[in-house]
Amino acid sequence: MAIDERFEDLEPRKTKPAPKDLTVMGVAEIEAYIATLEAEIARARAAIAAKQAQKSAAEAFFKKG
Repeated sequence: MAIDERFEDLEPRKTKPAPKDLTVMGVAEIEAYIATLEAEIARARAAIAAKQAQKSAAEAFFKKG
């Protein structure tokens, strides 16, 4: 067995998950799903802001003047 074969399952997935079928969900379920997605979007935006702040701080620290 080659090394590549043993670690193949550790490769990141390259396919996007299938979207949820909203036709089988009720209004309350869809609203809860939207709230979950909005919370995830807020979390992602906070992560972006933190990374941008870190980058700005690093650039300011290493800026030659």
